[in-house]
Amino acid sequence: MILEGLVTSLAADGSMHLAPMGPSVDAGMTRFMLRPFPTSQTYQNLRRHPEGVFHVTDDVLLLAQASIGRLPNAPAHRSASLVRGFVLTDACRAYEFHVGSVDDSEQRVKMECEVVHAEHLRDFFGFNRAKNAVVEAAILATRVHLIPVEEILTEYAKFDAIVRKTGGEQERAALDVLLEYVAEAGRRA
Repeated sequence: MILEGLVTSLAADGSMHLAPMGPSVDAGMTRFMLRPFPTSQTYQNLRRHPEGVFHVTDDVLLLAQASIGRLPNAPAHRSASLVRGFVLTDACRAYEFHVGSVDDSEQRVKMECEVVHAEHLRDFFGFNRAKNAVVEAAILATRVHLIPVEEILTEYAKFDAIVRKTGGEQERAALDVLLEYVAEAGRRA
């Protein structure tokens, strides 16, 4: 199963790098597989320093901003417990991990990760159609170089109806950030 979340890794200068990722996870969350592109900063960071933290969150605004590289500020965080890395303090759960094996023979790298420490930080808000729509919109935004902008905007119109009907302020702000990003990409094309 793929579980969408956020990964923090250690940048070359020792600062926190944040990126959305959807690893394949096992039911017990003891192991998972990250599949970053070899050109990604997360891949570079984890090759240099093979540990990080995977976060489960319901903060779709943070996920949206991270997916398009538009974080106005670093989110609240602290040092991890067992790895050299960072825990997002407003996440629901945090899974500190070590990267075991790395297979970079394909277009997407496969990084087998072992969870070395798991932590419950706060309760998950629950299922919400607007939050799910924003996650899907964020994934599409990361593919703006692969999918025609018109196709993405057609999907965004559907997401907008869901978010306006079932979402709150955070979900509306997240979709607005993504819509602006995709529209800018369309103007540049």
